[in-house]
Amino acid sequence: MIVTDWIHSIAGFFIIVGLALGFDCGGNPIFVHQYFLFLPLFVGLNLFQFGFSKFCPLGIILKKLGVPETRKGGGSCCGK
Repeated sequence: MIVTDWIHSIAGFFIIVGLALGFDCGGNPIFVHQYFLFLPLFVGLNLFQFGFSKFCPLGIILKKLGVPETRKGGGSCCGK
């Protein structure tokens, strides 16, 4: 996986977790508090601002951890 794959996966995970913990539909067994809805809001705002500024803190962290920016091989999904 490359940096953009990790960013999309982690952002999606945080959005799902934030909604699950913050949305009270009456019978939600994992509801904690409505303030958890700020988590997907923060992730969404960060993705939105990335579209204009191309600045992503998670991308910087992943690059420093050694995650590759491009796929190796011919660029196909199979690596052939």
